[in-house]
Amino acid sequence: MFSLVVQMQVRPGAREEFLAGMAANAEASVRDEPGCLRFDVSAVAADGNRFFLYELYTDAEAFEAHKASPHFARWRQVAERVLVPGSQVNTAGELLSTHTSEVSA
Repeated sequence: MFSLVVQMQVRPGAREEFLAGMAANAEASVRDEPGCLRFDVSAVAADGNRFFLYELYTDAEAFEAHKASPHFARWRQVAERVLVPGSQVNTAGELLSTHTSEVSA
């Protein structure tokens, strides 16, 4: 499985717009993309404008399909307004093991 960790910093005063745009993107990704298995959004406790995403896809092709989706295009428009330029760091990987006692937020 293809995994992705994304780190990003949101501009001061843009947190609510970020959260609304990201929630719409994450929800549509899991709902509309058969290859998107997980899309978690986490805030950093020490910095309310710093976020991490954890995304899990069946394979790299499913992630490419995600980037070609209409909801991702809408998210990119929001991202241009709310993210600190140059702050987004994507780290792609491969899920090797998982252990969970899942609780939904």
